[in-house]
This record gives sequence, C-alpha cells and structure tokens, in this order.
Amino acid sequence: MKRIIAAIATILALALPLIASATTWTIDPDHSNVGFKVRHLMISNVKGSFEKLTGSVDLNDQDVTASKVSVSIDTASINTNVQKRDEHLRSADFFDVAKYPTMTFVSKKVTKAGADKLKVTGDLTLHGVTKEVVLDVEGPTAESKDPWGHIRRGATATTKINRKDFGLVWNKTLESGGVAVGEEVTITLEIELLKK
Repeated sequence: MKRIIAAIATILALALPLIASATTWTIDPDHSNVGFKVRHLMISNVKGSFEKLTGSVDLNDQDVTASKVSVSIDTASINTNVQKRDEHLRSADFFDVAKYPTMTFVSKKVTKAGADKLKVTGDLTLHGVTKEVVLDVEGPTAESKDPWGHIRRGATATTKINRKDFGLVWNKTLESGGVAVGEEVTITLEIELLKK
C-alpha cells in the first residue's frame, strides 16, 4: 500500500509543473473578430462577420498540445453590411437564429504544425449539427502588457466548411447555370486574449 501511495505522489509531483503552467485566458470581444466569406453568384466573394462572441483558452506553455479552447458565437450578431441580407441570413432559410441562437467550437486536440503554428481539432456546432473541424492557428503570440496593466496575447485561426454539412442548404439556381450562394465558407478568427 505504501508503494502505491508513493507512486501516486510521484506521479502528482511530476504532473504538478504541467498543471501549474496552464493559464486561463478570456477572449476580448472588443478586439476580436469572427469573419467569413462565401462565393456569390459564382463571380465574387461576399464577406461578413459575427459581432458578438465569448470564450476562453486554457493555454499550457509547457505543453501547448495540452491546451483547450472553447468559443461561443451569437448567430444573430451576423453583419454583412446589408440589412436585408442580414435579415435573410438570420431567418429559417439560413441560421434560424430564433431556434439556434449560438454556434460553438470546443477543442478536442491540439497539435504542433511548425514554428508558431498549431492545428486545433474540435467540434463545431452550428444550426443544431455538430461536425469535427480543424482550425489552422498562427500563434499564440508572446504575452504583452497593455497601457492599463492587462496581460494580452493574440492568435489567428482559419478553417473552411461546407455549409450544407450543417443543414444550411438554401440556394437559387441561376439562369446562366450555377447557384446564387457557394457551399464552401472560409472562416477567419482574429482573437485577442486577456489573462484572467
């Protein structure tokens, strides 16, 4: 019994530095952005963003692969700078924000992908559908103190999804062939983090 207790104590002692090195950071919504772009009429890209998001990152600098990410985005906060289009995107044809007011991303795995680059695999839940996606991440940056004494870091993440995989299937066929709205959506997150 003494040997088992000693073994457990040793394991805990070895794990403690890794646990202690993990710090929690919250997303600063005033300095973060979730942007997207999608093909329109087969000829150009329309860009937009979601104005409201919250989330946190448990960042382990000793072992970045042990880090965790959780983000929640308010779907009603969509903004493409065209009110009529935004209203359509909020409707049941697309995001159906009355029924699905948020989309979420929760990480499951973090892997290194080069100098200051990571791949963060996790579950994206959108429109009531959960699918695994991989974010290509640049960062996180080194810690920086702002003029008010807060400690900050930043990161950029990108991914591509097929909107039909999440039940966003509305479209119109064009007379010239093709469709009004593309299926592939490119998502870019510019995230600024505040140390808790």
